[in-house]
Amino acid sequence: MSNFYTHQHKNKMKTWLLMTTFFGLVIGLGYILSYYLNAPGVLYIAIIVSIVMNIWAYWFSDKTVIKMTGAKEVSYNDAPELHRIVENLSITAGLPKPKVYIVNDSAPNAFATGRNKDHAVVAVTTGLLDILDKNELEGVIAHELGHIGNNDMLVSTVAVVLVGVVTMVSDMLLRGSMFGGRDRNKGGNAIILIIGLILAIVMPLIGSLIRFAISRKRELLADATGAMLTRYPEGLASALEKIHAHSGKMRSANHATAHLFIANPFGLKRMTTYVNRLFMTHPSVDLRVQLLRDMDRS
Repeated sequence: MSNFYTHQHKNKMKTWLLMTTFFGLVIGLGYILSYYLNAPGVLYIAIIVSIVMNIWAYWFSDKTVIKMTGAKEVSYNDAPELHRIVENLSITAGLPKPKVYIVNDSAPNAFATGRNKDHAVVAVTTGLLDILDKNELEGVIAHELGHIGNNDMLVSTVAVVLVGVVTMVSDMLLRGSMFGGRDRNKGGNAIILIIGLILAIVMPLIGSLIRFAISRKRELLADATGAMLTRYPEGLASALEKIHAHSGKMRSANHATAHLFIANPFGLKRMTTYVNRLFMTHPSVDLRVQLLRDMDRS
């Protein structure tokens, strides 16, 4: 019978499988680019530049996200109950207490960021504090601590690196095809060029879909982890329903950071079409609530 631990293991395995497959596709695209341009060093340069850029983003990710969302750090005296909840759940999870921030926004939401467990941030909106009771707030904070404990930030950063690499290499291949490379009159080279151009066009899209898939799996895993921390899955399930019922959009909603929040910051209640579901950064609320309540009954 499936339980929290089997779901956790399966989600982690699927995430790494997706990333491994994606990395293989990046290498294949890079090989075609270097072959067509007769410049083996091009791929290495692209990878180095992308990794350096994303390492910089990783080290300063918390400051970047905080600035983009307008979050402000709050002291214990300013928000004692919130600090107590974060501190108690951090002790239960065996984590250092993260810094506590509040976003002045009526849309209920929350996020966690930081490069590792020792440099983490948990932030909630004023709207979230207004509509949730203590049990529900504990469920949301436990979910965010689940992200920190599961090292989700590292996985997310690696995914961003891969998407950045494939986008850069795709652009280089498309530009190279316009200015010429090897003799394209030869049948073998023409086939490689056609394959490369197709990959150059579709790989950035595939990369984004994989990043969204990883994000959705991270949310489900953090839900399960949070429910285990509080030992009260109904708290998080009820919180998700209240957040979903709020139709407002966050003032700082941004596609670059949308996957970090516990719920879609654009306030979209329904994503009915198949194409829309592909580009969702979060699993459906109905699915999340169902899985949490199944845990409560098991």
